[in-house]
Amino acid sequence: MATRLRLVALISGGGTTLQNLIDRISAGRLNAEIIGVVSSRASVAGVGRAERAGIPVSVVERGRAGESFPDRVWAAVRTYQPDLVLLAGWLHLLPIPKDFHHKVLNIHPALLPAFGGKGMYGHHVHSAVLEYGAKVSGCTVHFADDTYDTGPILVQHCVPVKEGDDADTLAARVFEAECKAYPEAIELIAAGRVCVEGRRVVISGTS
Repeated sequence: MATRLRLVALISGGGTTLQNLIDRISAGRLNAEIIGVVSSRASVAGVGRAERAGIPVSVVERGRAGESFPDRVWAAVRTYQPDLVLLAGWLHLLPIPKDFHHKVLNIHPALLPAFGGKGMYGHHVHSAVLEYGAKVSGCTVHFADDTYDTGPILVQHCVPVKEGDDADTLAARVFEAECKAYPEAIELIAAGRVCVEGRRVVISGTS
């Protein structure tokens, strides 16, 4: 039987990925609970989305003197005692401490290892895909590690790149895939079907 995972989402912006998860949980389509949100900015729309859903929010901004930014982020996360941490539009490189090894997921709007790395987020990714002339794109859910977009891959969904696409139309198509892929990854972990072996994620019960 699947475990009902306690989730913490890390955000830096509008919170559309967060909202997708809120909506799916509310509709009974994802057996999980978002117990907290950590935002790197106080005034972003994602904070409002969390507050309207009754989810506690911790704001941890960069630039404060004293304790390092990553240490302050993880201190905030630990107050919620989550089973799984989701990077949901989080825009900062965040080294993963030992107690969260293979407990942090990220979703990237391309098919890694293509079109990943520093600076490759949002429309930067989709513009790069179009400029390269790729015929397919998609999204990747992977375990986060200490560098950008390099952790073991859990789920990938593919979408076509269509003639006449611009960054906005491609982004919309990829986001539709993201809305399915992130919940799928969470459900696989909740069901105990995921094992990480080096760089490879093994999912049990698949042929």
